[in-house]
Amino acid sequence: MAASGTPRIDGLRCALPMLLATCCLTILLPLESHATARRPVDVNEIVASAVKPIMKQYDIPGMAVGVTFNGRDYVFDYGVASKATRRPVTADTLFEIGSISKTFNATFAMLAQANGDLSLSDMASKYMPSLRGSAFDKVSLADLGTYTAGGLPLQVPDQIHTNAQLFAYFKAWKPGYAPGTTREYSNPSIGFLGFITAATLHVDYANFLQSRMFPALGLDHSYLNIPASQMKNYAEGYEDDGTPIRMTEGVLWAEVVGVRTTAADLLRWLGINMTLVKIDPQWRRAALATHTGYDQLQPGRMMQDLVWEQYDLPVTLADLQAGNGYDVLMKPQPVTAFVPPLPPRPDVLLDKTGSTNGFGAYVAYIPAKRIGVVLLANKNYPIPARVAAAYEILNQLAGDLSKEPSPRGGD
Repeated sequence: MAASGTPRIDGLRCALPMLLATCCLTILLPLESHATARRPVDVNEIVASAVKPIMKQYDIPGMAVGVTFNGRDYVFDYGVASKATRRPVTADTLFEIGSISKTFNATFAMLAQANGDLSLSDMASKYMPSLRGSAFDKVSLADLGTYTAGGLPLQVPDQIHTNAQLFAYFKAWKPGYAPGTTREYSNPSIGFLGFITAATLHVDYANFLQSRMFPALGLDHSYLNIPASQMKNYAEGYEDDGTPIRMTEGVLWAEVVGVRTTAADLLRWLGINMTLVKIDPQWRRAALATHTGYDQLQPGRMMQDLVWEQYDLPVTLADLQAGNGYDVLMKPQPVTAFVPPLPPRPDVLLDKTGSTNGFGAYVAYIPAKRIGVVLLANKNYPIPARVAAAYEILNQLAGDLSKEPSPRGGD
């Protein structure tokens, strides 16, 4: 399953025959220096022991794994981006990240709020006059961003192909629950938040992210619309039967699942969310503001932020798998709102899954420990396996997460 090629370490090329037998490794120098671990660790070995078994078990053609630890970013590439061409996964390989795309949507909204263009406490119909007199008179933008609007469906209904049809659907929609009381995971919900933000600023959502947001964040290999020059780096996704597949565009696709990116870029995004990367302060504050805790699931330990999902430390693998489990994804969950919302905190674990028909992704990070993991695969394999692999990596590098955390990351 290993990719061929020569790894880059600290920007230099070198031959590592033993390493090449297992994977291709890139270590990206950090922008800031952090404490050095007190014990020697082999990040390559830790990642390989977590990732290789799931690649074999679920017949995953290729994966890219990113780790930020002790002030360094590591990227490991395994397998192939295309079974037809046997093209290996490399540092340039683009993966679909599915719903992790929503985290950019949330950051866009928080930037607009910080600039006074909108407020998450406002009702959605304030910004969409055509929906005045509908259920959206009582649905806030925060409700949209936390999936608590009142029971919007998981997906945009199949019969909707245009924005006009979407608004007709929203106009007629009747909530099944009082807004803010029940979390029901919904792509139209968070997608509508991104739509409203872009409409309020009089910009095209995809164009804004591509031409303004990604450059401001230093994400040089992240795309909503992949340019022709980069198509050679776009991995082929695969269904369970081996059929190659990539996502197709549709209503709200950009706001919900549209981002294609590399492991290094997504790892930088985690670094931005942990304030480890120096960027324009307005963008740093907008990203951090998405970590605000709005709702506590009942029962369960998961807290709903603006798209991100949050857990107090210590946290067990069972906690994370429950929070990312079928019931939380597919069934209504009663919530208790935090009044006021919880401000962002570093001593928590934040995570998000992302899936399309041919790709599976997962990210998890702990700001207080300055550690994070990115898993990208060109097959949609089971979420519990993704969570288990990431948890194993974090546990090996950061210490036992099921016990009270140490005060210093990596110690």
